[in-house]
Amino acid sequence: MEQQKNFLATEPVGKLFRRLALPAVVAQLVNLLYNMVDRIYIGRYDPTGLALTGVGVCMPVIMTVSAFACLVGMGGSPRASILMGKKDNAGAEKTLGNCFSLLLLISFVLTAVLQLRGRPLLLAFGASPNTIDSATDYLGIYSLGTLAVQISLGMNAFISAQGFTKISMLSVMIGAVINIVLDPVFIFGFDMGVKGAAIATVIAQTVSAVWIMVFLTGKKTILRLRPSDMPLNPSVIMPCLALGVSPFIMQFTESVLGICFNTSLLKYGGDIAVGSMTVLTTLTQLCLLPMTGFTQGAQPITSYNFGAGNFDRVKGSFSVLLKSCLTYSVIIWAAVMIMPETFIRLFNNGNPELIAYASGALRVYAAMLFLMGAQLACQQTFIAIGNAKTSFFLACLRKILLLIPLIYILPLFFADKAFAVFLAEPVADFIAVATTVTLFRKQFKEAVGEN
Repeated sequence: MEQQKNFLATEPVGKLFRRLALPAVVAQLVNLLYNMVDRIYIGRYDPTGLALTGVGVCMPVIMTVSAFACLVGMGGSPRASILMGKKDNAGAEKTLGNCFSLLLLISFVLTAVLQLRGRPLLLAFGASPNTIDSATDYLGIYSLGTLAVQISLGMNAFISAQGFTKISMLSVMIGAVINIVLDPVFIFGFDMGVKGAAIATVIAQTVSAVWIMVFLTGKKTILRLRPSDMPLNPSVIMPCLALGVSPFIMQFTESVLGICFNTSLLKYGGDIAVGSMTVLTTLTQLCLLPMTGFTQGAQPITSYNFGAGNFDRVKGSFSVLLKSCLTYSVIIWAAVMIMPETFIRLFNNGNPELIAYASGALRVYAAMLFLMGAQLACQQTFIAIGNAKTSFFLACLRKILLLIPLIYILPLFFADKAFAVFLAEPVADFIAVATTVTLFRKQFKEAVGEN
């Protein structure tokens, strides 16, 4: 057991990164299937695209639910890794228990709000009279699985943080396989449409949550979830929330951005523009999630060794992470630029107008995608070493300070106002990456003891 606990400090960094990152990448890709499969089936169930657009309008709400899981899980898990590096496993287990209790509390509040105020929220988020019924049908059922979503996303981060990325991958894959199998049964077999997609997703997330709880209370985990560690303690939970604010903002602002993009595009381009944005959002997630897997593979190595004072391994972990993220982002950017229609047809092959419109928009929207490898590697490393202040600023910079204002400012200068809305994304990306890299070069050297 002692050897198992120390592998983060002893195994060669490159080999360890590959071992931890590969299942994390697979888990991220599979996790995307929850929503991708829903949208692919729904797009074929209703070729008009209205049902797909209705589900797309739900995405800001779903992102908000996920954001709270990130606040707790992505804040608590690096904190737990750092404590493990300091040989304070008791403190790490208190972090785990406190984060679990907070996720339960958040789940109950979110479920009540979405059940009582779901329809008004969707109308505010850009639903039109043509799409509100589909959106309400989907969200009404999906929100019943909020507790399962919080546990499956928030607690799974603690499995990865201990270095058990294969178990973390299985947690996601079990749910995804169930979702893929049940989607056509409920959507087509029972002719339930968007309601069927939501039911399949809730069942899948619930099974994943049960699997995760069984592992964290079992004998194979290093950090065990214990009732004695669950009473909320401000001195334990507040440092976790400080670290979690950055991933929370990154995820939560996706919902705010969804509102801004959907309402602006509905105004300038109608339902087809909003439908295109639904596809573009999903494709962007597809492109970025493998890099998120890379960062999850590097996080236990970086956090543990930062806590232990092994700064050479911290620098080695970041170097491997940066090279991996940049290589991937350049490759996926080139693929999107060369064959955008191929990606769009994954979601709708029956509406030529939507395919043509979304293909053109994709080239604009993803123009700076090749730079995002540097952005994610630097920003997530700030979180891994416990730098809450800078990670918070960077999370606010790209989306709140840059992207949201640009969505409304750029249309003032272009005749094609819908094009200008899509253009806001690459402009914000370029400025954010330049700022992030500049800050990282200085502050990372200070953190690891370089002059």
